[in-house]
Amino acid sequence: MDIKTFEDLIIWARELHTNLSQCLSECSTKNQDERASALLTYLAAHEAELARITDEFDKQADPKALNTRVYDYLDNEHKRIKAHQSCDGHYANLDFDGIAREVFAFHDQLIDLYDSLAGKAEIPEAKDLVESMRTMEENESMRLASQVGRMNDL
Repeated sequence: MDIKTFEDLIIWARELHTNLSQCLSECSTKNQDERASALLTYLAAHEAELARITDEFDKQADPKALNTRVYDYLDNEHKRIKAHQSCDGHYANLDFDGIAREVFAFHDQLIDLYDSLAGKAEIPEAKDLVESMRTMEENESMRLASQVGRMNDL
Protein backbone atom coordinates (compact mmCIF):
# COMPACT_ATOMS: atom_id res chain seq x y z
CA MET A 1 0.00 0.00 0.00
CA ASP A 2 1.21 3.46 -0.89
CA ILE A 3 1.09 5.60 2.26
CA LYS A 4 0.64 9.28 1.44
CA THR A 5 -1.27 10.63 4.45
CA PHE A 6 -1.75 9.78 8.10
CA GLU A 7 -5.16 8.44 7.15
CA ASP A 8 -3.41 6.02 4.77
CA LEU A 9 -1.07 5.07 7.62
CA ILE A 10 -4.05 4.17 9.81
CA ILE A 11 -5.64 2.11 7.04
CA TRP A 12 -2.32 0.35 6.42
CA ALA A 13 -1.85 -0.44 10.13
CA ARG A 14 -5.44 -1.69 10.41
CA GLU A 15 -4.89 -3.96 7.41
CA LEU A 16 -1.67 -5.29 8.95
CA HIS A 17 -3.52 -6.25 12.13
CA THR A 18 -6.43 -7.72 10.16
CA ASN A 19 -4.20 -9.78 7.90
CA LEU A 20 -2.11 -11.02 10.80
CA SER A 21 -5.29 -11.97 12.66
CA GLN A 22 -6.56 -13.96 9.70
CA CYS A 23 -3.22 -15.71 9.23
CA LEU A 24 -2.92 -16.61 12.91
CA SER A 25 -6.47 -17.92 12.91
CA GLU A 26 -5.87 -20.01 9.80
CA CYS A 27 -2.68 -21.49 11.26
CA SER A 28 -4.27 -22.21 14.65
CA THR A 29 -6.18 -25.17 13.24
CA LYS A 30 -3.08 -26.52 11.50
CA ASN A 31 -0.55 -26.34 14.32
CA GLN A 32 -0.16 -29.75 15.96
CA ASP A 33 1.09 -28.37 19.28
CA GLU A 34 -1.88 -27.76 21.60
CA ARG A 35 -0.24 -24.83 23.43
CA ALA A 36 0.86 -23.22 20.17
CA SER A 37 -2.61 -23.68 18.69
CA ALA A 38 -4.21 -22.06 21.74
CA LEU A 39 -1.74 -19.17 21.52
CA LEU A 40 -2.53 -18.67 17.83
CA THR A 41 -6.25 -18.58 18.59
CA TYR A 42 -5.72 -16.02 21.35
CA LEU A 43 -3.39 -13.89 19.23
CA ALA A 44 -5.81 -13.95 16.29
CA ALA A 45 -8.55 -12.52 18.50
CA HIS A 46 -6.15 -9.95 19.93
CA GLU A 47 -5.04 -8.81 16.46
CA ALA A 48 -8.67 -8.51 15.35
CA GLU A 49 -9.28 -6.26 18.35
CA LEU A 50 -6.23 -4.18 17.47
CA ALA A 51 -7.59 -3.77 13.95
CA ARG A 52 -10.86 -2.51 15.44
CA ILE A 53 -9.05 -0.11 17.79
CA THR A 54 -6.83 1.16 14.98
CA ASP A 55 -9.91 1.84 12.86
CA GLU A 56 -11.20 4.10 15.66
CA PHE A 57 -8.22 6.41 15.11
CA ASP A 58 -9.50 7.01 11.58
CA LYS A 59 -12.96 7.85 12.89
CA GLN A 60 -11.87 10.09 15.76
CA ALA A 61 -8.72 11.83 14.53
CA ASP A 62 -8.53 15.50 13.68
CA PRO A 63 -9.10 15.91 9.92
CA LYS A 64 -5.99 18.12 9.75
CA ALA A 65 -3.92 15.20 11.01
CA LEU A 66 -5.61 12.67 8.73
CA ASN A 67 -4.94 14.75 5.64
CA THR A 68 -1.34 15.59 6.54
CA ARG A 69 1.16 14.19 4.09
CA VAL A 70 3.35 11.52 5.61
CA TYR A 71 5.30 10.21 2.62
CA ASP A 72 7.95 12.93 2.86
CA TYR A 73 9.28 11.50 6.11
CA LEU A 74 8.33 7.87 5.82
CA ASP A 75 11.48 5.93 5.19
CA ASN A 76 11.59 2.29 4.21
CA GLU A 77 10.77 1.11 7.74
CA HIS A 78 7.14 0.49 6.85
CA LYS A 79 8.14 -1.65 3.88
CA ARG A 80 10.23 -3.91 6.13
CA ILE A 81 7.28 -4.77 8.36
CA LYS A 82 6.02 -8.17 7.27
CA ALA A 83 2.53 -7.43 6.03
CA HIS A 84 1.09 -10.97 6.08
CA GLN A 85 -0.94 -10.04 3.03
CA SER A 86 -0.98 -13.68 2.10
CA CYS A 87 -0.58 -16.27 4.79
CA ASP A 88 2.27 -18.63 4.06
CA GLY A 89 1.25 -20.94 6.89
CA HIS A 90 4.55 -20.80 8.70
CA TYR A 91 2.87 -20.14 12.08
CA ALA A 92 1.47 -23.67 11.82
CA ASN A 93 5.05 -24.96 12.07
CA LEU A 94 6.30 -22.73 14.91
CA ASP A 95 6.29 -23.59 18.58
CA PHE A 96 4.81 -21.41 21.33
CA ASP A 97 8.00 -19.36 21.84
CA GLY A 98 8.61 -18.89 18.11
CA ILE A 99 5.09 -17.58 17.58
CA ALA A 100 5.38 -15.19 20.52
CA ARG A 101 8.77 -13.91 19.31
CA GLU A 102 7.45 -13.16 15.82
CA VAL A 103 4.30 -11.40 17.00
CA PHE A 104 6.21 -9.28 19.53
CA ALA A 105 8.77 -8.38 16.86
CA PHE A 106 5.91 -7.26 14.60
CA HIS A 107 4.52 -4.98 17.31
CA ASP A 108 7.98 -3.63 18.13
CA GLN A 109 8.44 -2.65 14.48
CA LEU A 110 5.13 -0.76 14.47
CA ILE A 111 6.04 1.01 17.72
CA ASP A 112 9.42 2.02 16.26
CA LEU A 113 7.74 3.31 13.10
CA TYR A 114 5.22 5.37 15.08
CA ASP A 115 8.00 6.71 17.29
CA SER A 116 9.99 7.76 14.25
CA LEU A 117 6.98 9.46 12.68
CA ALA A 118 6.11 11.29 15.91
CA GLY A 119 9.58 12.80 15.92
CA LYS A 120 9.15 14.06 12.36
CA ALA A 121 5.54 15.24 12.44
CA GLU A 122 5.23 18.85 11.37
CA ILE A 123 1.90 19.77 12.92
CA PRO A 124 0.79 19.10 16.51
CA GLU A 125 -2.37 17.26 15.41
CA ALA A 126 -0.35 14.71 13.41
CA LYS A 127 2.16 14.30 16.22
CA ASP A 128 -0.65 13.72 18.73
CA LEU A 129 -2.28 11.17 16.42
CA VAL A 130 0.84 9.09 15.84
CA GLU A 131 1.83 9.32 19.52
CA SER A 132 -1.62 8.01 20.44
CA MET A 133 -1.19 5.14 18.00
CA ARG A 134 2.23 4.37 19.49
CA THR A 135 0.84 4.45 23.03
CA MET A 136 -1.96 2.09 22.05
CA GLU A 137 0.53 -0.35 20.48
CA GLU A 138 2.80 -0.16 23.51
CA ASN A 139 -0.05 -0.72 25.97
CA GLU A 140 -1.47 -3.59 23.96
CA SER A 141 1.97 -5.16 23.65
CA MET A 142 2.43 -5.02 27.42
CA ARG A 143 -1.02 -6.52 27.95
CA LEU A 144 -0.23 -9.20 25.39
CA ALA A 145 3.11 -9.97 27.06
CA SER A 146 1.34 -10.43 30.37
CA GLN A 147 -1.28 -12.75 28.87
CA VAL A 148 1.28 -14.77 26.90
CA GLY A 149 3.39 -15.08 30.04
CA ARG A 150 0.41 -16.49 31.92
CA MET A 151 -0.30 -18.92 29.11
CA ASN A 152 3.32 -20.01 29.14
CA ASP A 153 3.12 -20.67 32.91
CA LEU A 154 0.28 -23.16 32.43
